Amino acid sequence: MKRSSLVLMSIMLLLSMFLAACGNKGGSNAAGPAEGTTPPAETGSAEATADPVKLRVFSTFGGTDPSREAFQALLDDFTAKNPHVTIENDPMSANDDGFRTKVNTDMNSGNEPDLLFYFIGADAEGFVNAGKVVPLNEILDADAEWKNGFLPNALELARQKDGNIYAVPLTGFYEGLFVNKKIFEDNGLELPTDWEKLKTAVSTLSGKGIIPLSAPFDQSHYVVEHAILSAAGPEGQDKGLIDGIDPNWEKGYAALKELYDLGAFPKDAATIDLGMAGNYYSEGLAAMIIEGSWAINGWNDDTRDNSTVVPFPQVPGGAGSGNDIVGGFGSGFYLPKSTYDDAAKKDAAIALLKHLTSPDSIQKIATANGGTPAADVEVAGLPQVALDGFAMAAKAASISAPVDSKVAQETFSNLRASVQQVVTGKKTPTQAIEDAKKTEDDNKK
Repeated sequence: MKRSSLVLMSIMLLLSMFLAACGNKGGSNAAGPAEGTTPPAETGSAEATADPVKLRVFSTFGGTDPSREAFQALLDDFTAKNPHVTIENDPMSANDDGFRTKVNTDMNSGNEPDLLFYFIGADAEGFVNAGKVVPLNEILDADAEWKNGFLPNALELARQKDGNIYAVPLTGFYEGLFVNKKIFEDNGLELPTDWEKLKTAVSTLSGKGIIPLSAPFDQSHYVVEHAILSAAGPEGQDKGLIDGIDPNWEKGYAALKELYDLGAFPKDAATIDLGMAGNYYSEGLAAMIIEGSWAINGWNDDTRDNSTVVPFPQVPGGAGSGNDIVGGFGSGFYLPKSTYDDAAKKDAAIALLKHLTSPDSIQKIATANGGTPAADVEVAGLPQVALDGFAMAAKAASISAPVDSKVAQETFSNLRASVQQVVTGKKTPTQAIEDAKKTEDDNKK
């Protein structure tokens, strides 16, 4: 399979993270400031006489996010060093479907936050194209110490289509099929590394009253992503729907129905959300879950210690390799133009941006969420399943951004809504993708 340069950069980046996690580099970081170093903008006697500044920071470090406490500690550290600054921490969970609505409403109604942590890619195109956030290229170039603290590929993967960097990342991620090895071993099952092994596991576990694959139908984000990628392959997934329908997308939905017919999903999949699906896996009631690296720290100790992660198997007859994964650097901090143009807030907001994305801060967030750090730092104390995830990413044939970064938000909502209808036979896979295509076309008019 021909790999794009983006995929190659992603694999090299995640391989370097895997080696950093397994190696013993002593935590050195020649490119960036030493751990604990305070950026120049945060120091100086001027803060004693500086005018009070209030900044609002919106992020997805809310709810049950494993980085929630670490992120709040970073904000507290900044205000302790800059007592003239007050920060309103305004977080929501990324699993809360309302957070996209809130961001779009705020960005289009004159209620922009002073710093915004949000998705990179299609989700941000609206406010990026409207000039609501400023390019960070010149700010990065003007502070070599800050810029050199990032892995170069992390910044490259954050570029929008116009070539500018509007968001700087903290940690990256990988997604995959997490498996409770003990449940599989206790039931004489092989890891689900191909479709037949997955079907055998589903049939066996379902027959014994164990939830094979914990996933909701409404919030079927990760199920949709992996069904499409494993069926369409990275090139077919990357094309989205705007230029036509790849028939392999339909095969992905047909595969979900096949799993449903074998008893793969929880009996209450129609009513639970991602949080409850995660609880089923965490409590050992489910043998598998499709999730991201951020979920690991939310599981109980026994489940975490008994877990590993593998790529979602290739859908038979599809274009995937069986070794394609979802991952990359999908979120970062944006600086709204309204704050940049406000002389009273600009300097404090930039100083806070640099503080939150320093190598030391990146290390703290990566330690909390198990994500791949955007800086060359060592992340110690990770569980084996996290190291398995880094190894999976390093060996992957391709690493693709999630499908929701390839289509409009309304289209992805349509794709999710069709999962229950397809698996229960109320809609064919062809109808599901045609409906999504129509939504995509309507959105782009």
